[in-house]
Amino acid sequence: MSHPANITRASFHTVEADGVKLFYREAGAADAPVVLLLHGFPSSSHMYRDLIPLLANKYRVIAPDLPGFGFTKVPAERNYVYTFDNLAATMEAFVQALKLSKYALYVFDYGAPTGFRLAAAHPERVTALVSQNGNAYLEGLGDAWAPLKKYWAEPNAENREVIRGFLNLEMTKWQYVHGVAAPGSVAPESWYLDAALLQRPGNQEIQLDLFLDYASNLELYPVFQKFFREAQVPTLAIWGKHDPFFIPPGAEAYRRDNPDAVVKLLDTGHFALETHVDEIAAEMHKLLA
Repeated sequence: MSHPANITRASFHTVEADGVKLFYREAGAADAPVVLLLHGFPSSSHMYRDLIPLLANKYRVIAPDLPGFGFTKVPAERNYVYTFDNLAATMEAFVQALKLSKYALYVFDYGAPTGFRLAAAHPERVTALVSQNGNAYLEGLGDAWAPLKKYWAEPNAENREVIRGFLNLEMTKWQYVHGVAAPGSVAPESWYLDAALLQRPGNQEIQLDLFLDYASNLELYPVFQKFFREAQVPTLAIWGKHDPFFIPPGAEAYRRDNPDAVVKLLDTGHFALETHVDEIAAEMHKLLA
């Protein structure tokens, strides 16, 4: 991977918003157009470590850690309830704390329903949209959702325990390497960091609550699609096509509401940035230009 000599590295910050100490990575000129990167499960802004320098020569790039993830700290006395509505409310407070009035939005996995809530509430802020395996259509949900759909239908202790099985090192590694042609190209610290953070006291219950609440996102798909239809912002749906959770029809579907959407399918898995960061950055530069 060749990088220009004038590489801009990220700095690391914390800001208080919505009673939460939000950790975020930032790079680029303070007055440059903003790109907001929202991560997914079970990762954090760490997933953007290689993308940030590739964008920061032209953009102010900001990647926060959602509550329950990464290095963001939620005080116990905050009594935070982990729902996607609340993640979005916290991100709204984050955007206001940083006074971001306009931004291009990059969403992945959990970042999609979080970011799309923001976009639907404030379409005037969104300058462009990049969805990397960030779903907003029913046909984008793969077979891997079967145990979760069962948990939604019957949220009892037994089904919750089945889902708890997802929260171990082996399953986390599987999400990183499944569908990747050369698994040796994926840095192991990615899944070890995620797995370590999942083991924090109380964190498994947080994740199980969010798995259960994921059903609320499906109900909002029509709201998200209305945003795509009405805003018609420059859109790139760039997906690892072997993702077992979010399958290629979910990427193609963006064209239904925005015929100008660019759809690119990459020969990789769920965490496409681990193997195709240069391709994704190049497509983003095209889109944002």
